[in-house]
Order: sequence, then structure tokens, then C-alpha cells
Amino acid sequence: MSGERGELEWGGDSLSGATMDLLTPKITDITAEGLSLSGDVTGEELGITDADVVLCGILAIGLDLQAVERTICVTGVVEGMAVRQCVRCLKDFNDPVAFSIRVAYERESKAVAPTVKREAPWKKKAEPLVDVKSEEPNDDLYYYSGDHLELAPMLREQLILASPMHPLCAEDCRGLCAHCGKDLNEGPCGCAVESAESPFHVLRRMKEKIQESADR
Repeated sequence: MSGERGELEWGGDSLSGATMDLLTPKITDITAEGLSLSGDVTGEELGITDADVVLCGILAIGLDLQAVERTICVTGVVEGMAVRQCVRCLKDFNDPVAFSIRVAYERESKAVAPTVKREAPWKKKAEPLVDVKSEEPNDDLYYYSGDHLELAPMLREQLILASPMHPLCAEDCRGLCAHCGKDLNEGPCGCAVESAESPFHVLRRMKEKIQESADR
């Protein structure tokens, strides 16, 4: 397991090489003083597929876990390398991965079946008060059950959320020619010197063709 390559710390004292699982720490080990975890994990250990993110090698993870009343706060950083496709030139390029983690875990409560209360038909049902804050989901809040904390699903989700929606190999990437498809980063193409036709001119030509067809 990748956790065996990590380090476990209590209150600042490091236990290098201690047998522990980096991705499933024990709840009892997470105290108010804090628990620090660090190590390397693979995309397979996080459940990441090529459809999510194409990783180049391992991910270095450093996390600090602290119990605050009934909530477990998790902060840290994730670093690595991903292979992405540029949206302009469509070429693959290596993109450094580096983002911070700041999430919270709460114990999952068991669902309780609601009690059905019969009311008189003549009683008017009160309109429920709308609490905007309670209806808004907290994307940084996760839930746990059992004796261990499952960090892999959270790390996978945070990695996907940190991925750029429109990856660029370079800010000044010139992309591909819309006519011949040549990579303009390698130099201009023959159709690049052609002046773009005015949209009004195109519209006028279409009207002329429609008029010619009507005259026939």
C-alpha cells in the first residue's frame, strides 16, 4: 500500500516508516492535537481513470487532520504531473499538478424514517420557512462511517475539480488553422494570408443567389 511509504506524526513527533494506511487513517488517531500524513499515491489507488485525469507518475500528498468537536478538518497539498490535451493545437503536454486541500468530514448519521402525523382536514398547512443556507450544498463537506476515514474518494474528486476546463500548452498558443488544420505554432500556412470575408458580403451573395433562382 502507498501508506507504508508515508510518514505518521502525532503532535509534531514523526514516526518514519510506521505501518499505517495513508488513505484510510483511524478515527481514533485523529485528535485535537492533529495528525499529519505524507506519502506518495498512484492514480489507481485513488480510483482515477484516464477519463478523469491522465497522470504522469505518482502524486505527492501531505495532509493535516484535526478533530474539532464532531468534525474532522483536513488541510494539505497535492503535487504531481498530468498529461493534458491543448484545446487549441490538440497536442498533449505535461502540466504540473499543484493544489491545496481544505475540506471537512462529519460522521454520517443514520436515516430515520419520518413519522406520519394525521391532521384535521380543515387545518391549513403552514408554509415551510425557506432557509437558503441549509439548501445550498457544501462541496467541501464529506461524510464518513465506521472506524476509518476514506480519503481516496475525496482526493479523486478534488483532483478532478482542480483540473483546468480549457487546458492550454501555452498562453500564446496559436492553435490550428481553421481551413487547412496546420499547427500555426510551427509557422504560418498559405491560407493565413487570405483576408477574411465580410459576413455582410456573404449575406449579400446569398440574397443574390436566391434572387437568381427566383427569376428562373
